[in-house]
Amino acid sequence: MASPSGNMLEEKPPYGGVVTTTATATARPQDAHKSGWTRLRDALDHLVRFGRVEVRGIAPIPIKERTVERTINVFTLWWSMSVNILPITFGILGTQVYGLSLRDSSLVILFFTLLTTVLPAYLATLGPKLGMRQMIQARYSYGRYLVSVPVFLNLATMTGFSVIIMVVGGQCLSAVADGHLSVSVGIVIMSLLTLVISFCGFNVLHTYERYAWIPALISIVVAVGCGGKALTRQAPPPEPAAAPAVLSFGMIIASYMIPWACLASDFTTYLKPETSSSKIFTYTYLGLATPTILLMVLGAAIGSAIPNNPQWQAKFDQSLVGGVLDAMLSPAQGFGKFLVVILSFTLLGNLAATSYSITLNFQMLVPVLFKVPRYLFSILLIAIIIPVSIKAAVDFFVNMENFLALIGYWSSAFLGVVLAEHFVFRKGDVGNYDVDAWNDAKQLPWGAAALAASALCFAVVVPSMAQVWWTGPIAEKTGDIGFELAFVVAGLLYLPFRYAERRWCGR
Repeated sequence: MASPSGNMLEEKPPYGGVVTTTATATARPQDAHKSGWTRLRDALDHLVRFGRVEVRGIAPIPIKERTVERTINVFTLWWSMSVNILPITFGILGTQVYGLSLRDSSLVILFFTLLTTVLPAYLATLGPKLGMRQMIQARYSYGRYLVSVPVFLNLATMTGFSVIIMVVGGQCLSAVADGHLSVSVGIVIMSLLTLVISFCGFNVLHTYERYAWIPALISIVVAVGCGGKALTRQAPPPEPAAAPAVLSFGMIIASYMIPWACLASDFTTYLKPETSSSKIFTYTYLGLATPTILLMVLGAAIGSAIPNNPQWQAKFDQSLVGGVLDAMLSPAQGFGKFLVVILSFTLLGNLAATSYSITLNFQMLVPVLFKVPRYLFSILLIAIIIPVSIKAAVDFFVNMENFLALIGYWSSAFLGVVLAEHFVFRKGDVGNYDVDAWNDAKQLPWGAAALAASALCFAVVVPSMAQVWWTGPIAEKTGDIGFELAFVVAGLLYLPFRYAERRWCGR
């Protein structure tokens, strides 16, 4: 297939063998009685040889194939993933669910986003140097087999995010149709469009993300202009912000940002190894943080204005974010509805990149799945997401809040362990990673230290959680500080556990 740089290469697919992509490749004998599966396989092989489908799975990218020089792709990828209406949905929670003023919500968004974006920005710099996907790097702390635990949790997290995005997109399409198209049908449309991009892989993904942000940004600016008068009619100031509300909303922001670190290097593995780490860090940080802050603050402003606008309130009471956006654009009439459709499709930038990482994580879940081509998991993913999204849409905001409140804990603990391994035991030097050992359980750590540290930290995290179904004794006084403690405590516990593990297993 064509490499990301456009060179023709011999590619080793995840199920073994070599896919020859030159013009001299031997064609299969024609068979008039081919089965449906055989015809599908032949069609996929044609796409692979044409260079449109990435066949490489989770195996580290060899140095000779890390040839991409266009570093700006890193910025456009994160920018396109973030310039959509999803951050607006999260921002609404600050003023509508946690009762914060627009000012207080904006300050929480600003501080927690600037803080937590450091994690994905740094881990993205390791992709070109190691050529390994993010969860493959985690094997150097969690081991060959026990890494399946965080991989499973990462799959659940990314799938959950995809469900949220599908519901928001489906709501937008339904709102435009004035009830003639159900949210469920809208979800199916969004799912099929996502399948096309995630199926093809790295090349098509980066090409799409390079331009997807342009119509998204234009549509959002027009929406703000149409709803500007309503946005200035803010609700009366609520009570002064209390620490529990601030920290609990901060937990929501962290739950949006931190999981990106669990897939950050998935998008940089094809860059040249000598690519500037400072440039990758800066592009990732700015591409992810800048639009997220601006759009979440816009969402907080919309949430603050909802009580003063009966039409918006009615749509919000139905858990229809798309309906609120449609109401904002109603002054533009028919053109406004067209823009709502564009806004729904802006979510594809986020969905496509997330789905791409999900297909890779499926291959890492258990050893036997490594033999299944990456692109086939994109079909499985859509088959899972469609029914789950339709169910979640029934009580959207409640389901979203409950989901978000959980994912920040495990991902913070995971990152505390991975970074402790990198900075303490690997001395922050990628040269201390034996890349050839990535799939060899006898050379990788056991993973017991990592798993034990991740699990035991919850003895402190659980009392610090503040959820609808549980508020711990610490959280009652401080608010939700679970994700901060998960990161710190897991990292600290990992140090003695890992020293002991190294003495016993010698690796």
